[in-house]
Amino acid sequence: MERIIVTGAAGFIGCNLVLRLLEWEPQARILGIDSLTDYYDVRIKEYRLRQIEQADGHRRWTFLKGDIADPALINRAFADFKPDTIVNLAAQAGVRYSISHPQSYIESNVIGFFNILEACRHSYDGGQPGVAHLVYASSSSVYGSNSKVPYSTDDPVDHPVSLYAATKKGDELMAHAYSKLYDIPSTGLRFFTVYGPAGRPDMAYFGFTNRFVKGDKIQLYNYGNCQRDFTYIDDIVEGVYRVMQQPPTRRKGTDGLPVPPYRLYNIGNSHPEDLLEFVDILQQELVRAGVLPPDYDFDSHKELVPMQPGDVTVTYADTAPLERDFGFCPRTPLREGLRKFAEWYRDFYMDHHQAAQHHTSPI
Repeated sequence: MERIIVTGAAGFIGCNLVLRLLEWEPQARILGIDSLTDYYDVRIKEYRLRQIEQADGHRRWTFLKGDIADPALINRAFADFKPDTIVNLAAQAGVRYSISHPQSYIESNVIGFFNILEACRHSYDGGQPGVAHLVYASSSSVYGSNSKVPYSTDDPVDHPVSLYAATKKGDELMAHAYSKLYDIPSTGLRFFTVYGPAGRPDMAYFGFTNRFVKGDKIQLYNYGNCQRDFTYIDDIVEGVYRVMQQPPTRRKGTDGLPVPPYRLYNIGNSHPEDLLEFVDILQQELVRAGVLPPDYDFDSHKELVPMQPGDVTVTYADTAPLERDFGFCPRTPLREGLRKFAEWYRDFYMDHHQAAQHHTSPI
């Protein structure tokens, strides 16, 4: 891996991956692409980019602001940079947002990914070595309302309950077709509820914290009877990094045509946590970090509500194939991960913006 493109590089997973690549791949040059949309607080994206720009090895890093839904931008990036590895993390995320803003999901997750696939295809033009491995983000959302747990990549996922999930399943199908037709080694990764410092504010743990700081109530869906396979960001990044290094093998079938060099894995903690227990640990760590006072009345700030459209009651990853093929399984305990988030939140918002003194929302 000498020339790596990471799309969504200002995103939560993208930024942390770039930071690790600068550390772990000292010979690699990295091109990051991100459109810096205002889907959530752009200040966090700018903060992440500053982290990269201040990291050791940042001179091997180049940032291109742009949208992967723009084919001219993607084609130019591939032509100029000539990547051997692509990690496509750029996407419009979020289940509930897809109900009210479907267009952005089609543009980023379908058209944008199509542009990436086309650029990979044409990277081989003229006998060039081209892309050796395409790694792309899928989501645990593709499992929809499947009742069988833990979720396995062998399970049928033909009944998505959100447009977001449908676009991610579509990405997997398109990648398979392109792997078959053009012999593009590709690996899809179904991420399970990623959390940690400088994460996405639309995720529950971050949103709950914002509301606690404001003094607002949090809503616990399905009356709190939900389970999530929370996966700490460092575990996700290590999993992605290991996968990047081992592209699927190209080979011919008995018909003389390529057998699709295509794989799919779950990356999750393989240990779903009860939502109520998760909130309890979050509360404790927010108090410990000084984000909230020790006498904060949490019970008065909780509201149990019915299930929301597009949501599911449980996410639970079968990570046996990941462990078998890469000797890796996420291990970070929930309390350890939430502690690091709470400390980051305090430093980023409350120390810098004095949000605690004003008791107003940091977002």
